[in-house]
Amino acid sequence: MLQNTGKLAGLTLFVTGGSRGIGKAIALKAARDGANVVIAAKTAVPHPKLPGTIYTAAEEVEAAGGKALACVVDIRDEQQISEAVQKAVDKFGGIDILVNNASAISLTGTLETPMKKVDLMLGINLRGTYLTSKIVIPHLLKSRSPHILNLAPPLNLNPIWFKNHTAYTMAKYGMSMCVLGMAEEFRGQIAVNALWPRTAIQTAAMDMLGGDGISKQCRTGDIMADAAYAILTKPTEFTGNFVVDEDILKQQGIRDFDQYAVQPGHPLLPDFFLDEAPEELVKKMEQHGATPAFKPPPSGAAAASGSIEKTFNAIQGVLNEDVVKSVKGVYQFDLSGEHAGVWFLDLKSGAGSTGEGQPPAKADVFMSMDSGDFTKMFAGKLKPTLAFMSGKLKIKGDMALAMKLEKLMGRMNKAKL
Repeated sequence: MLQNTGKLAGLTLFVTGGSRGIGKAIALKAARDGANVVIAAKTAVPHPKLPGTIYTAAEEVEAAGGKALACVVDIRDEQQISEAVQKAVDKFGGIDILVNNASAISLTGTLETPMKKVDLMLGINLRGTYLTSKIVIPHLLKSRSPHILNLAPPLNLNPIWFKNHTAYTMAKYGMSMCVLGMAEEFRGQIAVNALWPRTAIQTAAMDMLGGDGISKQCRTGDIMADAAYAILTKPTEFTGNFVVDEDILKQQGIRDFDQYAVQPGHPLLPDFFLDEAPEELVKKMEQHGATPAFKPPPSGAAAASGSIEKTFNAIQGVLNEDVVKSVKGVYQFDLSGEHAGVWFLDLKSGAGSTGEGQPPAKADVFMSMDSGDFTKMFAGKLKPTLAFMSGKLKIKGDMALAMKLEKLMGRMNKAKL
């Protein structure tokens, strides 16, 4: 871990989305220096599925050695931000550091993304970051060590990072553009930088997106907290940078990155927007012992690993009314490659059914992929999240239902497909 230096002692951080995940990890790292931390987030009462509230996070900040102020803030609401900022100034005398961490995500295509979701992502990621910055900046200009840190990716116009989730990319890049513009606008006055992870970070959002078992492919939020600390303790001349967590920690002398892994030694899932994925991702993961899931199978391998028909027979073998009740969805698989064709999985009626051709009822989810990759995915040799991120799996329709297939795959693995 990056050692605390005390450089943030007495400084006040305003952290959006600080009740859990990366935001809370950054808050706790600063608290160990003796910083004041404003936890600005929406969760005032416990969420049924997500851990933590602004109050439990504030308690952890105090326990770590800092001073805390918990504020209920929806960063789409200008009045709520203004009131929280004023409370922070009244309590701590000012604000020195703004961490724009709050964000919303929906990895869906243009036709599958409801405008409510589009508005949510643009409202929180882009507008919320801009608005919070605008309200906090007058106070930062009075600080002796003013910083803005956005949890945002490098601006990368490679189309692969747009095609599967244009709305999310636009919203997230909005946070990046705030860095690009404000760093230049306030050069010499406020340091404005972005931070992004090299690999997936274990958070509640990642658990929801990736399903069971995804965490062992992730690092903990501690790596982002250490990287943020490295940025926020630099002089304000360090500005306008799009920093990757691993890179800046290497500059700080960190060599052991297994300390940040949820499961040390396990291959890690790269994050979005970094060009070494997905093309270089394959080589890197294979070098670290991951299943070479993207290699074309050698001649005859498909037959050896089982035909598509065998796969669907195995799926049929684990179906029952309980599975149907827990899923309530119809899936259509458009397969290409050696065993091209259309297959379906009906988990909406009776005890469930599978078969070749169009489903008996309108599909809720459409999945397109190579037939070889499909077999590997249901055999547990190819993670759906990794296949989706690399463009090998294309999904249209209800993403929540798509993610429920992960549990069915777990059952099949237990049945030793």
